Amino acid sequence: MSGKSIRLLAKALRPLPEKFHGLTDHEARYRQRYVDLIVNPQVRDIFLERTRIIQAIRDELRKEGYLEVETPMMQPIPGGAAARPFKTHHNALDMDLFLRIAPELYLKRLVVGGVERVFEINRNFRNEGMSTRHNPEFTMLEWYAAYEDWTYMMDSTERLIRAAAQGRTTIAYQGKQIDLAKPFARLPIPEAIRRQGVDVDLRDRAALSRELVSLKIEHKASQGWGAFSSCVRGGGREAPHRPDLRRRLPRRGVAARAPARQRSEVTDRFELFIDAKEIANGFSELNDPEDQAQRFLDQVKNKNAVTRKPCTTTPTTSARSSTACRPRRAAAWASTGWSCC
Repeated sequence: MSGKSIRLLAKALRPLPEKFHGLTDHEARYRQRYVDLIVNPQVRDIFLERTRIIQAIRDELRKEGYLEVETPMMQPIPGGAAARPFKTHHNALDMDLFLRIAPELYLKRLVVGGVERVFEINRNFRNEGMSTRHNPEFTMLEWYAAYEDWTYMMDSTERLIRAAAQGRTTIAYQGKQIDLAKPFARLPIPEAIRRQGVDVDLRDRAALSRELVSLKIEHKASQGWGAFSSCVRGGGREAPHRPDLRRRLPRRGVAARAPARQRSEVTDRFELFIDAKEIANGFSELNDPEDQAQRFLDQVKNKNAVTRKPCTTTPTTSARSSTACRPRRAAAWASTGWSCC
């Protein structure tokens, strides 16, 4: 190369990390993404792959007749999930608002209004723990379909995962090969628990408590086998990395999920796990307004029993359900704590 002139475009006051090792400090990488992108070219590939994955998911949902929407980020009540919200204040209206913890309530209103298939890829904000796997600000896909149930949502979730893989039947993740070609296993939660080496009568609270203590899983005396959720999330003796759908979750503490038709103690709900990480959660929606209103009251009663701060209910959700003309709804969400910026 033979240059005739040199022009300085910008001056760097600080030297970049040395080229051989690159930027390896995890905290510095997350705090200074621009430096990470400069010295670690493979990071740019992750950004590009994320964009392609989101586009593939959008294309698959649109192909199935879903409408993409945007719902409010600032909401008068923190609804749609059980999480601590961020609070802000609207000066013009002189009212407190909350950054959304989930888009659920607004998406359900669209279904009630006649938008029978709807989805949103959205940012959510939960004022809770923080780590390289948990970010208070994260991206989540949530989608709803009228006249369907949880079995449809399990099939839909599988299709979306394969669409996101963009034709690949096997993906490499942290030294493991994850096979997406085979149908995902669909395990009842008790069976998933037993596959973790927990061989006790799930109806025996005392035996359950002893097993939870041995696995170092925090729990309350009133909890049943639903407390093993962290066990099947990889906190047990084995952490399978193959994709599988854990179904028939306990009804206790779940206000908006439809009970199973033949077993009232469990719900028509599933969770997708890949490499012992929860990727998605889906269910048949409860649309009996009286049953739902009672469950909300029970939730408030249980919350007030363990906290000094009183909690109240709002009639919005149960009123919405009572005016709905959809005989049955199915819903699901999938989320990631990874953030580009």
